[in-house]
Amino acid sequence: MDIFIETNNRFQSLLFVFLCAIHVQTAFAQGANNTPHDPNKPNFLIIMADDLDVQQLSCYGGKNLETKHIDRLASEGLKFNSMIASEAMCIPTRASLLTGLYPARHGAYQNHKPINKGLKSIVHYLGDLGYRVGLTGKDHMTKPKAIFPFDLIDGFEPNCVSPTDVYFLDSVQHYITQGSPYCLFIMSNNPHAPWTVGDPSEFNPAELKLPAHWVDTDQSRTEFRKYLAEVRRLDDQVGDVLAMLAKTGQDKNTIVIFLGEQGPQFPGGKWGLYDYGQKSGMIVRWPEKVKAKIETDAIVQYEDITPTLVDIAGGKTITGLDGRSFKQVLSHPEKPHRDVAFGIHNNIPEGPAYPMRSIRDNQYKLILNLKPEATYSIKWMMNDKDPSLVWPTWIAEAKYDKAAAELTNRISHKSAIEFYDLQKDPNELKNLAEIPAYKTLVTQYTSRLQNWMKEQGDSGVNMDTKF
Repeated sequence: MDIFIETNNRFQSLLFVFLCAIHVQTAFAQGANNTPHDPNKPNFLIIMADDLDVQQLSCYGGKNLETKHIDRLASEGLKFNSMIASEAMCIPTRASLLTGLYPARHGAYQNHKPINKGLKSIVHYLGDLGYRVGLTGKDHMTKPKAIFPFDLIDGFEPNCVSPTDVYFLDSVQHYITQGSPYCLFIMSNNPHAPWTVGDPSEFNPAELKLPAHWVDTDQSRTEFRKYLAEVRRLDDQVGDVLAMLAKTGQDKNTIVIFLGEQGPQFPGGKWGLYDYGQKSGMIVRWPEKVKAKIETDAIVQYEDITPTLVDIAGGKTITGLDGRSFKQVLSHPEKPHRDVAFGIHNNIPEGPAYPMRSIRDNQYKLILNLKPEATYSIKWMMNDKDPSLVWPTWIAEAKYDKAAAELTNRISHKSAIEFYDLQKDPNELKNLAEIPAYKTLVTQYTSRLQNWMKEQGDSGVNMDTKF
């Protein structure tokens, strides 16, 4: 009898453990709101660069290096030619990506400024649809935890100014093989300054093709080869991630999205509203859903990514967002998405107050410089006392070279209104704002931009103050 009772107790204990295990496994296999995981839903893997001049990618026409892995992604999917960052700096761009809101509304409209309390992010929206949402790498846009409750994964360097970019894929591979669906952000720190990784000796400085608005000095070519070495490292990272997906079989039901963030930390790029800073890049590979080796001129902004992922995942349209789904462009790349893209820049704390706003389509771009009487300057790249920078050599050249003087003056001393024909002048070197033939267009674009500012609650000059 005692043996029977002991055996029965053991059986009940084992049964209890088994039922607990079932409960835990079921709970793990559900997202927020107890939504069951659906293995048939596509996974999302987003690879994001850091300060990338996308025009250096060979699939975007770059001549200085062959980015074979990113090119391969483009050959297997859809390349976006008009991906526009609404603010060309890291914190605002990433906040827009993750919340679907423009900078004036999410609150991080200056670099390192926290976002507004009470917002939701992609983690909540996809979590409600049964997704695990993780992030590895650059993580300065993951606070507060209540708004960005990512699964933080080891693997990629979280510090964007780290002198190294050591990474490993073990933890990443473990995360993506623990059940579907998932959304994983891989945030590389390349090619963000200080440009200390990679092999600059791969590039002959004399043979480099410099951006059209640069002043050609020895320092320009020396620093540019360091930058390109990190673009090479970025491409290698993309190749390793794609190989991992193929090795694990995760490539078959995973949408891969490559993002360029914003332009580089060179004068006229990041921290401004010229296309060298504001125009980004995006490539989307979706096996059997998106045709290979195609491209689109549809205008898209980072605010559109969160609603698009939610749409693909089967969620309802989220009310109140500035972004909207471009899912239809993935299957119909000839269709438009936005008719215009907007831009905002607030200079503090990277330099003295110098607020700018922009509006553009694929033909014209208008920039309003709200304090044109001031001198535009960025402490990280326009310090004429720092011999490691290119700017002091540009200023020195400008003292006796008229072309160099015009190029440097364009960056530091701006007109109140700038207007460019992007088709004829993609490098934005000829301001048309004062030409009578463009007066009507300037008025129309200015009016629409000012209306957008009002809708956003954008107070203009008053936003570019210390927070």
